[in-house]
Amino acid sequence: MSTTPSRLRLWSTTHLVALLALSGCTSLPRNCPAPADLLPEQLHGVWTVQLDGAGPHWSLQLGPHPEHQGSLRGELSQGALRYPVVADLDGQDFTLEESHDGQRIAATWLGEVVTGSCGQTLRGERIGPQERREAFDMQR
Repeated sequence: MSTTPSRLRLWSTTHLVALLALSGCTSLPRNCPAPADLLPEQLHGVWTVQLDGAGPHWSLQLGPHPEHQGSLRGELSQGALRYPVVADLDGQDFTLEESHDGQRIAATWLGEVVTGSCGQTLRGERIGPQERREAFDMQR
């Protein structure tokens, strides 16, 4: 069997792609922090929130709190509804306080970073008015 230049290029390209793919796989775990090692700033950005696994999704925008270093501030929204929130991350434990009037706490969210999610998933429980409890799932 003769090796033509085009066949040699195809062989080289195929093996190069395979090597690059494998090298990317070996670096993945080093870039994935353990839940307890996650920093609050790693939660900055937009999240999709599902309550009780049903109904329409909410959007949650988190950023740095301008007055409390290491804390988060943002907005929970769905359509025309917009609620201010403040949040904290302590190890893998996540706490968020939701307000409907900007003055009083309307609901408290208690959850944790899901192990193996690289900080991309948080789960827990939202405790609302009259102690109504709903499961929540936050995803990037």
